[in-house]
Amino acid sequence: MNERKTSNNSDGNILILGIGNVLMGDEGIGALVAQYLLNKKIPDGINCVDGGTGGFHLLEYLQNASKVYLIDATNDGKPVGTISHITPRFSSDYPKTLTAHDIGLKDLIDSFYLLGKVPDIKLYAVSIDPPGEPTMELSGIVKEKIPYIAKMVLDDAIAGLAG
Repeated sequence: MNERKTSNNSDGNILILGIGNVLMGDEGIGALVAQYLLNKKIPDGINCVDGGTGGFHLLEYLQNASKVYLIDATNDGKPVGTISHITPRFSSDYPKTLTAHDIGLKDLIDSFYLLGKVPDIKLYAVSIDPPGEPTMELSGIVKEKIPYIAKMVLDDAIAGLAG
């Protein structure tokens, strides 16, 4: 897991969290977008984390954020590369076909809500084909989307700083 923390201020703290398994091709899109952003200048007040395949170690990042911009792959039957913007309230609001780390991420979100501190969460779900054999190669269309998704999420997070 790679991390770049740009502000120690937990009030108004914004988190960009990319989730995904880079060993499963397109399934790693969220982590790869986070890695892309880690090489860019990110304004103070925005933290960017490559969360890998998720898990309870991410709970602290979520607890310290007032707004979360989550990037993940989904196998939802839409054309590969389709980006859906969702504002879920509960784990049950997330696409039913989140990819390989589905159970861990939903468990994490449920635990997070049980703690009572619920940030504003926005999900950028990127449609992919079902993961096949392990590979670190992305399909062309998903690879081309990385800068676009990164800009969209960062612009949204910057706007979130203002209000």
